[in-house]
Amino acid sequence: MDLDIISNSPEETIELGRKIGSQLKGGEVVAVCGALSSGKTHLIKGIAAGAGAKDSRQVNSPTFVIVNEYTGRVDIYHIDAYRLNSIGEFEMIGFDDFCYPRSVVLIEWADKIESALRAIDYIRIELFHSGQTQRDIHIKNTPDYMAL
Repeated sequence: MDLDIISNSPEETIELGRKIGSQLKGGEVVAVCGALSSGKTHLIKGIAAGAGAKDSRQVNSPTFVIVNEYTGRVDIYHIDAYRLNSIGEFEMIGFDDFCYPRSVVLIEWADKIESALRAIDYIRIELFHSGQTQRDIHIKNTPDYMAL
């Protein structure tokens, strides 16, 4: 199922993420795409909080370390693909090791490595600027058990 949602503020984007995260069961990969400052990190902060990250204030974009891990009711891996230069680099960080039934993998700047995801069933979220604080958010391949 595909969804189109409008967020009017960073707080609404975080809250949408919280709703998404609260419904994740484990085993999901969420590919988050969008231009610079489109709200990707806000959305992921909310998803991590909804998935039970113990301190969601610590959720930040792992631009330089590439992967952050958060403990919650599922294991949460937050990958930032911004600085990756190839699919090979993405595979070398251990992506396959992060994917298991009790984990959720959140990939920021996923459009840079999306061809590596083609063989798996993943949720794709794309954020677009539509005003100073307003964002159009398109969610593709939403699982049947997720109601937003």
